[in-house]
Amino acid sequence: MKKFWNWKNRTVTNQETQEQKAERTLFLNGTIAEESWFDDDVTPQLFKEELLADSGDITVWINSPGGDCVAAAQIYNMLMDYKGNITVKIDGIAASAASVIAMAGTKVLVSPVSMMMIHNPATIAFGDMGDMQKAIDMLSEVKESIINAYEIKTGMSRAKLSHLMDAESWMNANKAVELGFADEIMNRGENTENVEQPQVSMMYSQVAVTNSLMDKIAKKCHIQKKPPVPESTERSVDSLMERLDIIKQHI
Repeated sequence: MKKFWNWKNRTVTNQETQEQKAERTLFLNGTIAEESWFDDDVTPQLFKEELLADSGDITVWINSPGGDCVAAAQIYNMLMDYKGNITVKIDGIAASAASVIAMAGTKVLVSPVSMMMIHNPATIAFGDMGDMQKAIDMLSEVKESIINAYEIKTGMSRAKLSHLMDAESWMNANKAVELGFADEIMNRGENTENVEQPQVSMMYSQVAVTNSLMDKIAKKCHIQKKPPVPESTERSVDSLMERLDIIKQHI
């Protein structure tokens, strides 16, 4: 079985109190449930057993383009139900279904060079009009369930979250913090606490790009209005037309 997660446990010592504490780390890398989760009762149970095999706070490192939303939903629920604190660290990308898992973090940290992406769920459907409508209804319900996770974490309105998903929104670290999808940006290393974080926040969406392109095309194709003809010129033109009509009558 190909697993997309990996656990690492170690014991760390507090330098001030000399108290030893177990530290649990979960790595989520690559496509979520590319081969081994969907329609498989064993795999979710295995993940849950490994999650509950020990206690203590957990750090979850995420670098994933997304994948199966059912698997992401189950992992989100398991992490939300876990008794300890969950610190999520996004060091690469948390897109699509992976962004849903990230919302389970008690605290969500993002690397200065990381990205988050949210969009509408997708599926493949086959059949007649009734089958297509069932697929549409199913996707609508899946979207609502995903919005639940985003809403709890960000506090944003469901309408705004829906619009962000419609636009397939890509967020850099600053924008993710600004919108509430993350809590803060990771420190850049020791002795850099006084380094000012960049304030520029950016978000890319297919809708915004399409609208911008259409505006540019519209400007390029716009036909300039001809300048108004002076009144004296209009009179001379009318006079000329009258003379031409008289000539035509005698030809």
